[in-house]
Amino acid sequence: MSDSQEATSPVAGIGGPAACVSKVELRVSCKSLLDRDTLNKSDPCVMLMVQNQGQWTELDRTEVIKSNLNPVFAKVLMLDYYFEEVQKLRFEVYDIHGTHSIGTRDDDFLGGVECTLGQIVAQKKMVKPLLLKYGKYAGKSTITIHAEEISGNNGYVELSFCAKKLDDKDLFSKSDPFLEIYRINDDGTEQLVHRTEVIKNNLNPVWEPFKVSLISLCSCDDERKLKCLVWDYDSRGKHDFIGEFYTNFKEMQKISSGNKVTWDCINPKYKLKKKNYKNSGLVILSDLKLHRVYSFLDYIMGGCQIHFTVAIDFTASNGDPRNSCSLHYINPYQPNEYLKALIAVGEICQDYDSDKRFSALGFGARIPPNYEVSHDFAINFNPEDDECEEIQGVVEAYQNCLPKIQLYGPTNVAPIISRIAKLAAGREPIKDASLYHILLILTDGVVTDMADTREAIVRASYQPMSIIIVGVGNADFTDMQILDGDDGVLRSPKGEPVLRDIVQFVPFRDFKTASPAALAKCVLAEVPKQVVEYFSHKAIPPMNPVLNSAPNSIANTPE
Repeated sequence: MSDSQEATSPVAGIGGPAACVSKVELRVSCKSLLDRDTLNKSDPCVMLMVQNQGQWTELDRTEVIKSNLNPVFAKVLMLDYYFEEVQKLRFEVYDIHGTHSIGTRDDDFLGGVECTLGQIVAQKKMVKPLLLKYGKYAGKSTITIHAEEISGNNGYVELSFCAKKLDDKDLFSKSDPFLEIYRINDDGTEQLVHRTEVIKNNLNPVWEPFKVSLISLCSCDDERKLKCLVWDYDSRGKHDFIGEFYTNFKEMQKISSGNKVTWDCINPKYKLKKKNYKNSGLVILSDLKLHRVYSFLDYIMGGCQIHFTVAIDFTASNGDPRNSCSLHYINPYQPNEYLKALIAVGEICQDYDSDKRFSALGFGARIPPNYEVSHDFAINFNPEDDECEEIQGVVEAYQNCLPKIQLYGPTNVAPIISRIAKLAAGREPIKDASLYHILLILTDGVVTDMADTREAIVRASYQPMSIIIVGVGNADFTDMQILDGDDGVLRSPKGEPVLRDIVQFVPFRDFKTASPAALAKCVLAEVPKQVVEYFSHKAIPPMNPVLNSAPNSIANTPE
């Protein structure tokens, strides 16, 4: 058994930034679906729709279950859950014909239901009647949705099962076996965890390895009973029962190098009727790999330092700083938009920066002593040490440098992105999760070197860094929205895609009347995920994980 040790996140009672997002797993089943097929029963599939800005779009869908009016779907639907947002969902059940195509005819639609993710999470198990168009009930059809929160410290397990000498249920060929694993809940109910693929015409099947989260498998209780069933597949949905066995995750973990865990596959009817009945075959766990999934806080609490760099746009498009219309105008009674954005974002950023020292850079200005245009200069004019003490130090350096420089152009941001990417790369290869860089760019939005910037971002996506862009003023921010990969994968001019989506664009004007917390929430929305994605891609664990002290926690299972 292979096991990567986990750092758990005892979030409760910890001050400072919390995890920005939780994952929720949804499992779906239906009962008493309408039978739309003439010769067979319906072949149902559930489509999950989410509402964004009033528009419904498909997020995911379950597998198709052949000829079944009471389907229990194996596929897990996963969503990000935000406590502070109303997340409207719609579940639509369809009778599928052919290759997974959703029919457009009314008679393919078996019913739907609308709700919010918050409602499902609050109830944990929601049962609702399915409705046809115009609010008409779809007979006695119901849909059941189970929700389970997947917190950052949950791991997952990869299991490999095979079987030997299974009973032959077919007359003219051998059985077509598949395996189902059910979790027995505290109330005695059974929850389908996984259904393997069907192995055709084989009494000694080797099923594909599969991954399942520990909370789904056993609710992180390694002694929770698991019920495993082996069936002979029937295309009409009338599967023949081969046998069953019971186990738990603790027993599964007895697997070790060279040794496998084996269970007798028992058919209770045969056991009662046949005197010399031994089993209906053997089911074998041939491999178990326990993976630990780390959260953003796991890395922070493990000692990962997050270094922030602030880059400020000093191009002429901002307007003469001496003019009150300028975005850089210093009003003694009210900070300009650059300062407002800097303070709002910076005060949050410094919570993640252990030494509270920021690198503060400028671009697009003529700087002393020769007044040559620079696209990458320290605003404290100290190239040997561009760091400032806390946010106030950045504010003071910004105010002090304005009278000494000439706003010019063009707006080239690629040099600063490349500089931080080179700094982040350090002495490659990166071997530990000790440092992550975040570049905060404050700009009025008109980018001149778009091709070079795209190339620089693609290169930077391979390094431990993220880029936050705050657009100041009312300029056209179309270019910046292109750099944010939300509308598709950003590519270099040569067509190379980014390894990770590392750019987050936020227009400050949308938050002028909002609290700093609102801007901070938006700015930090993707950063935790980006940190975890980078180190996970590199298979780098936290440096000094803080172990969970819970006595019955799988997180503490020794290798």
